[in-house]
Amino acid sequence: MKLLTLATASLFATALATAANAAPQNFPGAPGALTLAGKCAKLVVGKVDATKECQGEIASVTLINGQVTFIFTSGGKMLGFQGDGTKIKPASAGNVSLPLSLIVTGVGQKMTGQVKVTGSCTMGNPYGGKPVAIECTAKSADTAFAGNFRTNGKAPKQK
Repeated sequence: MKLLTLATASLFATALATAANAAPQNFPGAPGALTLAGKCAKLVVGKVDATKECQGEIASVTLINGQVTFIFTSGGKMLGFQGDGTKIKPASAGNVSLPLSLIVTGVGQKMTGQVKVTGSCTMGNPYGGKPVAIECTAKSADTAFAGNFRTNGKAPKQK
């Protein structure tokens, strides 16, 4: 099942309207939605390890206000790591780091919640023609979240 069908229309409406304007040279870039194929290496919420059913596709959604969400799916559920894309900073090995502020959850096409968090996603540029990692970790007042994904090196598909 495609990732974008698992999220609610309200989360993606703004992004999908402007997907054609996404700029590949500055991932995650301009407003839009895209999917990356590869392998989900880790998806953990608290003590629940959902890695086994984690899909081989991740969505990246950038809204007009600069919010970026990386959406992992597993067993019909989604887990989105969200942060302010205007605060992306350089990290080691040519990667960048996105500070996180929210975890967004959903089941099927229905949003089920949001949790305030601190944490970050570190990522490479998937447009470079080689596999890159997207590694997200976050903590709320009582739960830890982790999602690690490695792309297959092919360019993302804009949605």
